[in-house]
Amino acid sequence: MFTAAAESFLRQAREIQEEELRRFTARVSALLQGPEAGPEAVDGLQRLHLTVAATKYPRKLDGKFVEQLQTVLCSPKSPEQIQVLCAAILREMSPCNDLVLSCDEIQDTKLLSLVSSVLLAQGNKGEVAAVGQRVVQVLERRLPEGQSARFLLPVLANVISLSPGSLTEEQTNVVSKKLADWLRYASIQQGMAQPSGGFFSSPRSKQPAPVTEVDGAVATDFFTVLSVAQHYTQDQWLNVQTFSMLRNWLLCYGGKELDTLNPGATAGGDRSVTPMVPAPATPGRLLPPRERLRDKAFEYCQRLVEQSTRRPLKKDDGDLQKACLIEAVTIMDIICKQDSSYVCRAVSFLKILHSRICGDATYARALLPIAQFFLNHSKLAAMDSDAIYKHLFSDIPAQLFHNPSLAFEFVQFCKDNSQLFTDSSSIFRQSFPNLFKFLAWNSPSLISEFVDLLPFLLDPGTAIEIFHLLLDLPCLTAALDIQLRAAALPASEKAGPDPAGKPATCLEAFHHPLYRSMFQYLLRSRSAPEDAPDSLVPLRQLLGSLAGSPRVVQCAETVPVLLELFFRVVAEFADGSLINQLVVLLLQRSDQLYEIPAFKEDVYRVLGSNLAMLCGLRPALVVELSTEILEFSGAVSNIQSKEAIFTHMAWAVGEFLSVSHDKRCTVEQITRFFETLEAVLFEITQLRPQASTPSCAPRAISVLMATLTKLAARSQDLIPRVSMFLSKMRTFVQSPAVTSVYCEEDLEEILIRATELMNLLKMPSVAQFVFTPPVASTQFQKEVNDSLPLALRMVTQLLEPAPGSMPV
Repeated sequence: MFTAAAESFLRQAREIQEEELRRFTARVSALLQGPEAGPEAVDGLQRLHLTVAATKYPRKLDGKFVEQLQTVLCSPKSPEQIQVLCAAILREMSPCNDLVLSCDEIQDTKLLSLVSSVLLAQGNKGEVAAVGQRVVQVLERRLPEGQSARFLLPVLANVISLSPGSLTEEQTNVVSKKLADWLRYASIQQGMAQPSGGFFSSPRSKQPAPVTEVDGAVATDFFTVLSVAQHYTQDQWLNVQTFSMLRNWLLCYGGKELDTLNPGATAGGDRSVTPMVPAPATPGRLLPPRERLRDKAFEYCQRLVEQSTRRPLKKDDGDLQKACLIEAVTIMDIICKQDSSYVCRAVSFLKILHSRICGDATYARALLPIAQFFLNHSKLAAMDSDAIYKHLFSDIPAQLFHNPSLAFEFVQFCKDNSQLFTDSSSIFRQSFPNLFKFLAWNSPSLISEFVDLLPFLLDPGTAIEIFHLLLDLPCLTAALDIQLRAAALPASEKAGPDPAGKPATCLEAFHHPLYRSMFQYLLRSRSAPEDAPDSLVPLRQLLGSLAGSPRVVQCAETVPVLLELFFRVVAEFADGSLINQLVVLLLQRSDQLYEIPAFKEDVYRVLGSNLAMLCGLRPALVVELSTEILEFSGAVSNIQSKEAIFTHMAWAVGEFLSVSHDKRCTVEQITRFFETLEAVLFEITQLRPQASTPSCAPRAISVLMATLTKLAARSQDLIPRVSMFLSKMRTFVQSPAVTSVYCEEDLEEILIRATELMNLLKMPSVAQFVFTPPVASTQFQKEVNDSLPLALRMVTQLLEPAPGSMPV
């Protein structure tokens, strides 16, 4: 009822708004019909544009008003500001059925730009192709005085973005020729300031000054986007615009021959880069337009790289330098993919660049495209690029893990190239401790990237170390926090702590001999299993004061997801030795987790389910690791604090401790496991006057009863002991101490399971068949296990027939 009323209110409000909009558009229409559209018309159009743009649902304007907007837009008498506002309103209304605009006959480049922006906003591929055709036609001709191509390049950039296949071979050659000229032959003289026309304006024109470099030196080479001037000429603006669209143009049209397309060709064509080696240029031979553009673009990028390492006079210029450097190296990479003859020139050039900037942390982002280049081309150039990769993976994450934008770009770079790295260099996998620093500090924003990245970091050599690191990830976050705070301390406070004393704070402990080696290992940059300290328990306890930090808590929440993925990936390649190692470590590390209660509970859940999975992959481990498993299973505290792990471990013992799975299994081992688990079950179910209230889950009790029954079925001397124990469960579930803790459904389930198991043991041969299926038939074993509850109920019905039923 409330929803209907709310919808009715919103509908009425919308109708009122639409009526107000109709009245307002009528006023704006009247203003546009005047002899000269003045400030009032501008104000009205601005308000109308804001209204249409800010509305969540589509605004429908009157068809005659839409027609009027188009007429005013195309009228040569309309002021430029009015035209711009009309185009903006028409774009916001896209797609618009009342549109009759066409760019076919428009000669004025500014108007063509405005009309094209409206047509492109409609999302019609045919219109996109038509705009592209017209823009190229206009660019192909010599423009009249006062017209400039700089208004059309943004339109062309949008066309190739929306519909890359919309231009023909001939048209791409026309544009490529223009782009090459604009890149290479822009004026190196500054533009002239427009005369103000005031009383003191000088009638004489000054000689234009030369453009300068970012460091203030007079430019001696050709103009680029990094050249500095007070005023720019038209061809210099075209140079800047050409560079801004150069990457996309090369990706679309730079590397392959195009079929002649009709004007209505659709988008979505193959944009892949096709390597090619052109015929060598000879003196006097003019390169084809596409190859000539590549040549000029390569020269341009080389010049940009040289300019990017100059010391700028202004800080803003420094930021622009680095952005241009990244773009230049990326374009050089594309050119080398398209034409392998450029690779050798680029390799030596970029190696020098890398050696020049690798020590400057402000250039960190620029190292990514350089590394990308060498990943793509080092094999062709027959060079070893490991030094470049080593610096990238060792220094950048360690120093700049706290830079969120760099962290995302770095991890995305690793994700995109993970297969290339694993195939070509061991440095990538060996650097996983550094990569995880990005995740530890920026957990929420990087978790999806690490889900994709983790499988490429795992192999038999890194699995154990990564397992430890995942469990210690929140601890790593806390250690990184301490590292940053320690680095920010003033020099006077960085004095070494007293080695004999105990540090009072985490900051003091960071440089204390007692903790230094543990911090260094946790913050290591490369895989180093041989350097692992005996225990990190003291460090985890020390960093416990940061367990409530929001950043640490957020990091802890990502661990269960990655831990699940870890086990899923490791299961695909793990051999028996690795599985045994993981099971032993799993049991050990369950006592050594960072003290965040919710984190520990989630980790126990994941470890428990995957413990069962590992045992299923290698059933023999129950016998091989009997000492470790007995030690863990015999501790009553484990069933209370780590119920998920204990329950799965107990289930695995009952499931796999059998001669059917391992010929080395003996009656003595079965008896030893039976007595250990029997003591645990007795401890948690005993009813003494001073006994504490039981605190384990009903599921754990049910699993323990089932496991003891399975073991007794395989060593039938134990049947009387377990039968007597099961017979006492009715007394247990009826105890006031128990009924006050467990719900009635749980108690009933425990009693039913005890009765079913006890009845099954009354037929030892049946029990042995049910609980010890032939190992040769895996599918049969699975079916028996899946139908175990049904078998238990059938036996119960046989031994305890319902009243009035006929005996079988």
